[in-house]
Amino acid sequence: MGDGLRTVRLVSGDESLSASIKAAASGLAGFEFAWVKQHGDLLAKPPVAGDVLLLDGRLGSANVYEVCRQLVGKTRCRTYIVVEKDNRVAEGIAHFCGATGVLQRPVSAADLRKLLSATERERPALQQAARGNEKSANFPDALLRDLSGASDQSVVAALVDPETQLFDYAFLNYKLDEEFKRAQRFGTPLSCVMLGFEGECSKKVLHQLAGIFLSASRDTDILGRFDVSSFLFFLPSTGPDGAQIMARRVQEAARTQGLCDLVGDPLSIAVGISSMPHPKVGRREDLFSRARAAFLEAQKSGGVVTSA
Repeated sequence: MGDGLRTVRLVSGDESLSASIKAAASGLAGFEFAWVKQHGDLLAKPPVAGDVLLLDGRLGSANVYEVCRQLVGKTRCRTYIVVEKDNRVAEGIAHFCGATGVLQRPVSAADLRKLLSATERERPALQQAARGNEKSANFPDALLRDLSGASDQSVVAALVDPETQLFDYAFLNYKLDEEFKRAQRFGTPLSCVMLGFEGECSKKVLHQLAGIFLSASRDTDILGRFDVSSFLFFLPSTGPDGAQIMARRVQEAARTQGLCDLVGDPLSIAVGISSMPHPKVGRREDLFSRARAAFLEAQKSGGVVTSA
């Protein structure tokens, strides 16, 4: 990078896109252009703060949204994904994966000038990279492919369980990794709550149960459906006592509303809780497995069990 200049870096294998962005950037004071053909080059040597990163949405070597997730964890660059003009869900996915926004094809000098003006504002905070040999949980490739090609569905609709409108298993797996790392980094408590019932229930009862969960939770809590009859919650900044209070509220509300399974028996909600910091929780898998074990123990007693 030349003295006093910031670099607009395009990651793409498309020569025509490179030529158009280079031409659009050529008349902009304070910036120079660089074309990066392989995203792996940036992963090995991330760009410096102040640069602007453009990721081609047609990136053939890898899923562009997963590449975005990896890069925003290593750099404070403004990151944009170049997408087709009629892609109505791309911006939501891009923000979800850590990008600043999207840039639509064809890229004009006016569009690029407007985008670069945003770089004068405060730069995004640097996220913490994964520690040690722990692998980051990848956002599901199949889901990202579906989202990136979608034309008539919202981002939220693709991330939720259709029967309860709570988050689905794939998203829960992603959020477990994210919330665990955040709690580790800032030294804040995090509780993992697994709860559920035996047997099956109607869609109406599932909707009522989901309503109970939402009423008992905060906006910052992550609520999802784990399988047919169990659910998984992540409660940031909440220790075991707070998690137990929420669990008791859910159980009491289910009893008060008289929820029943398909054979007419009262719905008995069992709850297992694990929390961190804890000497036995060193990995995200530990947090989940301890909540799962406590849940199975709670099913035997029909109560609330917190991992010791």
